[in-house]
Amino acid sequence: MLAVEATLGLSSTRPMRKEDLEQIHILWDQLADFEAADMDVALEHLMTALCQLIDAQNVTWIGAVRLDNSCSDDPVHGWRVRHVRFLHTFPSRDEAVKEQIKGLEQSDMVDDTTVRNVALAGTFRANRLCDLVPHEWFSSDYYYRYYRNFGYSDAIWVAFPVNPDAEPYFGIYRDLDHEPFTVEERDTVAYALRGLKWFHRRTLLSHGLLVATSPLSPAERKAMHLLLTGMAEKEIAQQLGLAVSTTHQHITSLFRKFNVSSRAALMSLWLNRPA
Repeated sequence: MLAVEATLGLSSTRPMRKEDLEQIHILWDQLADFEAADMDVALEHLMTALCQLIDAQNVTWIGAVRLDNSCSDDPVHGWRVRHVRFLHTFPSRDEAVKEQIKGLEQSDMVDDTTVRNVALAGTFRANRLCDLVPHEWFSSDYYYRYYRNFGYSDAIWVAFPVNPDAEPYFGIYRDLDHEPFTVEERDTVAYALRGLKWFHRRTLLSHGLLVATSPLSPAERKAMHLLLTGMAEKEIAQQLGLAVSTTHQHITSLFRKFNVSSRAALMSLWLNRPA
């Protein structure tokens, strides 16, 4: 069995370049300036910055939650994907992602990279593909179907436990015409993401994956973002092109899912304070 490394910090012997550290610290400051209602924009900014930091060509963000863990033959112990977002997307890739999620739901198409990543749930980890699987895996149908078929030769997978049942994953991809990721590049992106627990928490919150009883619908997400800007319900209805009564239903459902009764209580979740 291949030993899987859970990268908890910088594990390479070479110190991080000063310019990379400066770039990361600037990024942290930039992310802190985004309002709670602008998490989608902030996430895109982060994914763009990760590409620039280690010369990657695409990034995906995955919101994963742990559901029923009682099935002993479930290879991923109840973990399921609830939201996926790519920095750069195209239709054929979207269809492949839907296929992968369906296979995960039915436990009939779970790859070794997923199993070994999930085995480390509850710990921060950053791994290249070669850290997760042996060399023979790179000749597998899965690798050709879901990596090389879309022009990718390598990936770094980073996961951050926000609570025991919710983790965001970042997949950072490198194209076929580039060399595989180095240990130093893996550790650089690990450092960049490790210092952002507050950001990972807010991103999951914005998708209803941290405290909500169920994921938010697209309409509920839009209403929530506008609520967090301070808009009144009538203004939100006008902005969304909906009837005030319909908008009120979305907001009521939103409050129920987050188990709050007011806008102030909803905002307190983003500030990580008691309502």
